[in-house]
Amino acid sequence: MSDRRITEFFAEFEPPEGLRAELLRGEIVLTARRDLVHNAIVETVQDQIPWSGWRRLQTQRVAIPEEPSEPQPDLVVIERGAGPDGGRLMPAEVITLPVEVVSTNSVHRDYSVKRSIYAAAKVPGYLIIDPVMAQCVLFTEPTGTGENADYRCRRITEFGDLTPLEPIGVELDTGEFAAYENVTPHRRP
Repeated sequence: MSDRRITEFFAEFEPPEGLRAELLRGEIVLTARRDLVHNAIVETVQDQIPWSGWRRLQTQRVAIPEEPSEPQPDLVVIERGAGPDGGRLMPAEVITLPVEVVSTNSVHRDYSVKRSIYAAAKVPGYLIIDPVMAQCVLFTEPTGTGENADYRCRRITEFGDLTPLEPIGVELDTGEFAAYENVTPHRRP
């Protein structure tokens, strides 16, 4: 199926009840709705980003230029006044910081696929909050194109430490973040 056709199909696609859908490099990915640990982390992050300078949007799909991807980060941070006032997609070029909270089955997508997608779109920063490993990983300085794109800089902080979010000028207090219990650790980032 061509990129245009898959994008048109995805625009009309309704996922089954209880699932959410993302388009990642031409592949439709279905995931379960999020749990309380995940939702509490997203709420805490959103509350710490100043409303006066930033829009903090949940469940917002992102339009990625020149590739069939429409990721839906857990939180999208854009400057207040930037971007469209309507529609179903937020253009990647106005996004300052997408935030993903890792689940036990999203590790590869969040650390590899989405990281490459956001870097290729030149999104200034990408924050992964990882309750599996009890850490935050901030990626900055996007470089490269397509599937070879990545971020030059990576900062890892543990839950409980302040996490500087340079792209938006905020220090994130992670003291309230809960880690998942009884899960197998992974080897990312």
